[in-house]
Amino acid sequence: MDIFDFLKMIGGLCLFLFGMNVMGQALERRAGSKLRTLLGKMTGKTLTGFLTGLGITAIIQSSSATTVMVVGFVNSGLMTLRQSIGVIMGANIGTTVTAWILSLGGIDSGNLFVQLLKPSSFTPVLALAGICLYMFSKNSKKNDTGMILLGFATLMFGMETMSGAVSGLRDVPEFRELFLAFQNPILGVLAGAVLTAIIQSSSASVGILQALSSSGQVSYGAVIPIIMGQNIGTCVTALISCVGANKNAKRAAVIHLSFNVIGTLVCLTLFCIVKALLAPVIFNESATMYGIAVAHSLFNIFCTAILLPAASLLEKLAMRIIPDGKSEQGEISTLDDRLLATPPLALQQSSTAAVSMANCAVNAMKSAMESVWSYAPALADKIREEENRTDKYEDILGTYLLKLGALPLSDAESEEVTELLKLIGDFERIGDHAVNVLESAEELHDKKLDFSESAQHEMKTMMAALCDVLDTALRSFVNNDVESAKLVEPLEQVIDDLKRELRTRHIQRMKKGECSVEAGFVWADLLTNLERASDHCSNVALCVIDMRTHDLNLHETLTLRTHADEFDSLYKQYARKYAL
Repeated sequence: MDIFDFLKMIGGLCLFLFGMNVMGQALERRAGSKLRTLLGKMTGKTLTGFLTGLGITAIIQSSSATTVMVVGFVNSGLMTLRQSIGVIMGANIGTTVTAWILSLGGIDSGNLFVQLLKPSSFTPVLALAGICLYMFSKNSKKNDTGMILLGFATLMFGMETMSGAVSGLRDVPEFRELFLAFQNPILGVLAGAVLTAIIQSSSASVGILQALSSSGQVSYGAVIPIIMGQNIGTCVTALISCVGANKNAKRAAVIHLSFNVIGTLVCLTLFCIVKALLAPVIFNESATMYGIAVAHSLFNIFCTAILLPAASLLEKLAMRIIPDGKSEQGEISTLDDRLLATPPLALQQSSTAAVSMANCAVNAMKSAMESVWSYAPALADKIREEENRTDKYEDILGTYLLKLGALPLSDAESEEVTELLKLIGDFERIGDHAVNVLESAEELHDKKLDFSESAQHEMKTMMAALCDVLDTALRSFVNNDVESAKLVEPLEQVIDDLKRELRTRHIQRMKKGECSVEAGFVWADLLTNLERASDHCSNVALCVIDMRTHDLNLHETLTLRTHADEFDSLYKQYARKYAL
């Protein structure tokens, strides 16, 4: 092997790692909705989590990415520590799919059909299809499909380049001696762990090992301990990702590490016993790409089989290693930057946070209306606390969505980010109006002002209509329910009419001396804040409708209402319901 072969090997390695990275990212984007569906179906059962982790990792071809997702989800409270155990174990088996795909490069037969299965035969066709989809299609999903094909073609080309470059090592005595040293199982485990920790991908390190096997100098006795070490090395990514996370997220990373370390210790012990007592001939035979894929799969399946029933014990071990300390602040879960590596999951987390924010805002407004009639300091503190939470949500969620919007997203995901950025502004304003209503209630209480009996009846009618529109708008957003969204705009129009009518009636009462001027100012402030809160409910509902039609022009939607028979019918229905 000369300097040119060495440069060729380095070039092949770079192409291999680049292709794997490109393909993995494109697979994550393309399979975004599937990832969300898989995670949405997850329950507290370890077996269900195991199948989920296996499926996700088989789709995105990276156990490291799956484990980082798990740490992020546990950190944000979207997944329990117990759920994470099964997912982590499933990820270890799902990652073996990559080795099987790469093993196709080792096919050697004169049969035409078998030759067609070699990557060198079909990769050029995939590359051609991929570049056509990527360059000539404007559809984001087709672009991602093209990137998947191009990434796969690149990594297979890099794999073949590496294999060709190292094939000359079969005649290099030093290389043979190097792998003879790895016959020592401890050295093999350390070598596999260090290599995988450096490149942070067990799939990539197994691929490199498969490429080296083409030299014919790599025996199964050396390969098996290296594969064991690779499973430990891949834990580095999760351990790095848990820095700054909460205790449960750190425990998830510890479970990942302890699972692989315990599995390796058990298998390494069995390997040493078998090697010492039986000395099987296969340990001295040259490993093949196919054989490495088999060994990789069997090792991970065996580890999972012995440790899956002991999931609760792994959880207790992690709790012992990272014990509970002071209670952590985090009533409002910070959105986890770890999940930005997987935009569909980051978007799901953002939607969950937006729902929590919406509930805070609506609860604050309802409590504020209640305080007008039954003011209490404890209720006032609760309202201000809810409003402060909506402010924090807007700050944290808005920043997170801007980061997410800068990433490569599908058209649908980009629209959803835009929708959420609009909506959090409306929910924050509803929270602000809730505090304004509270301040009016405090003024009534402190100055001992009262509304007349007729004024109270009218204001309670207005508030009942606002509660209705708040609930309907919230339901339309949380459930992405267009039918509920269509109910909001007619009701909001009724509230606008009520505001005008109530203001006129109150002016008449002040003229007759039935209500003081000072109480009249508070009355006007209340009407303004209630009506403006309903306007923001209208914005929420219209945004839900526009998202369904993929049209984010709210003004166009507003103009349609005057021509809709359905709108007129609903308007009359609500006008009768909230008639004074």
